[in-house]
Amino acid sequence: MAKTLISFILIVIISSLSTTILPSGYGRKTPDPPATKQESWFQNIDNGNEKTHILHFYIQDLLAGEKKRVYEVARADITSNSTTSFGLVHVLDDLITAGPDYYSEPIGRAQGLITYADLEESALAMNVNFVFTSGRFDSSTISVLGRNPTKNQQREVAVVGGTGVFRSARGYAITSTYSYDSETEHGVLEYTLYLSYVGGSSMGVHAD
Repeated sequence: MAKTLISFILIVIISSLSTTILPSGYGRKTPDPPATKQESWFQNIDNGNEKTHILHFYIQDLLAGEKKRVYEVARADITSNSTTSFGLVHVLDDLITAGPDYYSEPIGRAQGLITYADLEESALAMNVNFVFTSGRFDSSTISVLGRNPTKNQQREVAVVGGTGVFRSARGYAITSTYSYDSETEHGVLEYTLYLSYVGGSSMGVHAD
């Protein structure tokens, strides 16, 4: 009888200790956290809240001189003897301006890689980001990818993504050579981008 009573008391004590050491909210349903800005933006995809925009600007492509912004980073064994510079890879950090003049309003940078990737004609494989540094698109980016046959008057490359205001951007870019000075190796490239995007924000910047 005494042993039975002692066993009962021990069970009660252990049960009490187990109850007190468990977290107060254990076993309760945790309330769903409030939707983040990213989740709210993502919901816009299903709601069909896409926007369209046309961007027009110029890229100052400086291949030589004190302000040079394009540098060779690799070449293939065949490059020196290739009529199309096949295998040559350049990295660039070009100035984007609102107008064709070098000293017109700066609005961003064109940063990325270009590779001479055609044995038969002069054509670039482009992997470039347009990084905007002023105005309502400040801190937003647009990514372009594709083949750029440089001898054509107009070339088309794909817009494959973006960040900030241009999240989930898609569309295409039309580019052409506005001018080229062979003495200074300064080229001015004209770009018009036709975009569709969901819209978002980055660093406090919002789309109109």
